[in-house]
Amino acid sequence: MKTDPETFILANTGVLRPPHVPEIALHLADEAHDLWLKTEEELEEIGLPPPFWAFAWAGGQGLARFVLDHPEIVQGRKVVDFASGSGLVAIAAMKAGAGNVLAADIDPWTETAIRLNAKLNDVAIGFTSANIVGTMVAGDVLLAGDVFYDQSFANALIPWFTALRASGMRVIVGDPGRSYCPRDRMQPLATYMVPVTRALEDSEVKKTIVWEFLG
Repeated sequence: MKTDPETFILANTGVLRPPHVPEIALHLADEAHDLWLKTEEELEEIGLPPPFWAFAWAGGQGLARFVLDHPEIVQGRKVVDFASGSGLVAIAAMKAGAGNVLAADIDPWTETAIRLNAKLNDVAIGFTSANIVGTMVAGDVLLAGDVFYDQSFANALIPWFTALRASGMRVIVGDPGRSYCPRDRMQPLATYMVPVTRALEDSEVKKTIVWEFLG
C-alpha cells in the first residue's frame, strides 16, 4: 500500500453515528472530509480502492437495525458478516449477543476500518480478506448488507447462498431496492425507511427491506 490505512482513516473520517443505528459509532466520511470529494484517479494515486468502508450504506443500516431489534437471530451463534465494509453489521451482531462474528471483505482497507470501528464500540470481531464466495463457510448465520448491486456478482451469490441455506445456515440480506436482488427467492422480515445522503444514493431516504434467503 502507498498509504498507511490507519493514518489515512483517522485523518480523513470523523466519528459519526449512522442515523438509523445511533447505538453504533463509526469512522465515516461526510461532506466535511476531503475523502468525500476525491475522484477515482485521486484515490488510485494514493493506492486506495473505492472507500465503501467509509460510508454507512442503506442496506447495511437496515440489516444492522434488524439485528439489534431482533437479537434472537444471532444470540450465542456463529455469525459471518459478508462484504462487511465498515463493519457496521458485524458490530451490531456482537452488540446483539452473537457468540462470535467473522467479518469478510476482500478490500484490504476494510481490515483496518473494521478494527478501528470495533474498538470504538468495545467489541471483538474476527476478519478475513479471503474471497469466501462459493465456499462452505462455518457458521450459523450469514449476514449480507447491500450485495445485489451488480448482475455478475448476484449471479455468483445466488447459488452460493442456496448452498449455504441447504447446509442449514440462515442467510439474511439487507437490500435497498437494488435491481439484481432475487426477491422471488426470499421472504421479507422487516422494512425500514433509512436516511442516506443524496451523494451516495438517488434519494435522501431509501426503503430498505431485510430478507431471509430461502434458496
